[in-house]
Amino acid sequence: MTHPAEPDGDTTGPDGDTTEPGDGADGSGPVALYRGSSIDELRQIVSERLSSHRLTLLGRQPLASCFRVFHEGGIGLYDLCYGADVRLNTEELPDFYSVILPATGGVRVHANGVELPSSLFVAGPGDRISMEWDSRARNGALAVSRETVEQALAVRLGDLPRQPPRFRHHLDPADPAVRAWVELARHFMRFAVSPLGRRSPLGLQHFERLLVDGLLDAQPHSFSGPTADGARAMLPSALRRATAYCAEHAHEAVSVGDIAEAARVGLRTLREGFRTHLDTTPLAYLREVRLDRVHHELLAIADGRATGTITEVACRWGFTHLGRFSAAYRRTYGRSPSETLGRSA
Repeated sequence: MTHPAEPDGDTTGPDGDTTEPGDGADGSGPVALYRGSSIDELRQIVSERLSSHRLTLLGRQPLASCFRVFHEGGIGLYDLCYGADVRLNTEELPDFYSVILPATGGVRVHANGVELPSSLFVAGPGDRISMEWDSRARNGALAVSRETVEQALAVRLGDLPRQPPRFRHHLDPADPAVRAWVELARHFMRFAVSPLGRRSPLGLQHFERLLVDGLLDAQPHSFSGPTADGARAMLPSALRRATAYCAEHAHEAVSVGDIAEAARVGLRTLREGFRTHLDTTPLAYLREVRLDRVHHELLAIADGRATGTITEVACRWGFTHLGRFSAAYRRTYGRSPSETLGRSA
């Protein structure tokens, strides 16, 4: 088992700045999720927060590791050191994006078998990462959920993307926009453990959104450029507000009136906008968003990354009539929910 969170007396932050020691309870600093020399315990707790991976010592020097958390929400903020030369190889990343923020020491990175120019990189769902850390390396790590990225992207596109966006892996430190984004990320890590950050959950949520929007603007991805700009221009601002509201509140009891209020238009205008621009109705669009959430949860259960039953997942996303849910799921994905889990229907 992993060590419980404990007061962290280290004063070196993820960017080399000093941070106050803290126990995470009074806003005084990050929490140490693990500190010690067990390769198995460290691998377990890092895998629980990030992704499954293999961890190999490259020399005889024992681990002197520390894994700390600064914030967990739509974005997870951590820093990590091994205190020894190690190699780690991830499995395919699940539904999140990983960004490494180099601080001290040296790290070599391969993304899907290709060596990157530096250790400042972003990887996403389906990517495989291999890294070699020297004994002096201590780096920040950001984990951004796929859902968080897609909700931000939906505001730009007017709809949730049909596949996860893929970023160019290497974040170029010579790009002023990238440098500004990295500084923003490091400032977020400091803010998250400050007394104000501890008191202001809404402030943290705004900061999360700023960081995700900044990444989408600073780093090229599969929805960058003319396609995204054209889709954004085609949709009225009211419809963009409506689709963003559906993405952000899909887990709640939502009426067409709620969507209209969020879009700041009347019901008739809302329905006409969805029919004209998206060839659907507001509630049918919301149902598709919820089906997408169910689909990804079932895939996570099938992969062993989550637990639960079809009924639990369906009810969590507002599907209380299981027969109609199963029929809608099959129409959308061409298979039953049970087949997605690898079970007989």
